[in-house]
Amino acid sequence: MASNTQGIQQLLAAEKKAADKVGEARKRKARRLKQAKDEATEEIEKYRAERERTFKEFEAKHVGSREGVSNKIDADTRVRIDEMNRALATQKEPVIQDVLSFVYAIKTEVHKNQRE
Repeated sequence: MASNTQGIQQLLAAEKKAADKVGEARKRKARRLKQAKDEATEEIEKYRAERERTFKEFEAKHVGSREGVSNKIDADTRVRIDEMNRALATQKEPVIQDVLSFVYAIKTEVHKNQRE
């Protein structure tokens, strides 16, 4: 019976040792996963920062050209408006005279549908 108890004690000790080893393995795995996650997060942040810097450079280069185009369009618009105002000033009086001449030229005629 003593040997039976001793065998049970050995089995219990072996089971405890195996449980400890499994627990340690799980802890190591959890540490490795956390470390991998931290490294991946750091790499993602570096990549994001690089892409953000590249975008800012691209934006700075093209925003300046957009402002130049906008200024050119504004200047072009001002020139065209000035041309239209000059044309209006020169053509205004003749057009008014033509309209008034049509208004004042009243022809008294009997309409063709009117019965006599």
